[in-house]
Amino acid sequence: MTLEDLISTLTKEDIELINKEFEKKQNKIPVYQYGKITFNELSKLVDIKQNFKQQDKFNNWFSLDHIFSKKDIIFFKKLISKNYLLIENYHEEDLKINVIAPIINKVDFFLFDEEIRNFYEQSLIYKTEKFIFNGITDFLVSSGLKYSKKPYFFIQEFKKSKKNDDPQPQLLAELISAVELNNWNTIKGAYIIGENWNFVILERFEKHKYQY
Repeated sequence: MTLEDLISTLTKEDIELINKEFEKKQNKIPVYQYGKITFNELSKLVDIKQNFKQQDKFNNWFSLDHIFSKKDIIFFKKLISKNYLLIENYHEEDLKINVIAPIINKVDFFLFDEEIRNFYEQSLIYKTEKFIFNGITDFLVSSGLKYSKKPYFFIQEFKKSKKNDDPQPQLLAELISAVELNNWNTIKGAYIIGENWNFVILERFEKHKYQY
């Protein structure tokens, strides 16, 4: 069995156990889980600021002259009518299966020739001399077929509101890990709170200095 085959057989529980043992051995370096990190913790580890002036960065993405087919319109109307009364009460798995997954599945992410596909609950680790980011990502598009090699896009989903938890710093920590591991200067992602999809562009100026 190769290392790739071994990694592909790991369950979520196996990865969590490995992470716990890894944390014990790395007790000199603080470890931050993606699913738990707060913006206060993140801002103490890296220089990150929100850019309030350049909202037009999304213009060329969101202003595309896209025409929805009748089939797509029917799909979204049916999805909304089935879920809108309950969506604020959904737990994360309810939201994922009933709302998020049907929308994501409208996109075919499988590019076998280029070895690219979408992944759920993949392990991601970014280690520095001062801190470690690790944990399980909710959703990502990445190169690799058996396991994620180079992540391109993340979605961090959550169930109700920021009163319970804030998925924004969780997503930002994942995006930071990706741009540093890939040696990129920009990456896109999204976090979901109830029915609202929030899209984020992270830009890297230098190591551990970013704006979004």
